[in-house]
Amino acid sequence: MEALKDYFENTKGTGVMATADKEGKVNAAIYSRPHFLEDGSIAFIMRDRLTHHNLQSNAYAAYLFVEEGPGYKGKRLHLRKIREEENRELIQSLSRREYKNEKPGSRFLVAFQVDKVLPLIGAVDDQEA
Repeated sequence: MEALKDYFENTKGTGVMATADKEGKVNAAIYSRPHFLEDGSIAFIMRDRLTHHNLQSNAYAAYLFVEEGPGYKGKRLHLRKIREEENRELIQSLSRREYKNEKPGSRFLVAFQVDKVLPLIGAVDDQEA
């Protein structure tokens, strides 16, 4: 997990989080790089929008990260939600941006277990991922 943490701390790019609701309707949204927590999980700060809503009924998500620069390099993370919290102080300490006039309950810290890490492009074990 330390190598993955170093990768995200030192690599610029664009991230996309994909989720699905309980009926399988898919959503994708731009998300910043993950935060790495002391227990080995990763977390994202989320507003109460469709991605967060989907995770209430379907704990699985995929995070795709495309590195800046030429070519197609990056990572795909297969994730499973393990918990979430509304601790404003913790969220503020992790936040990379400042939000003024924030309403209570408007942001959540959602933690995930990383089930699988794949390259951005390519097959793994002779299977398309």
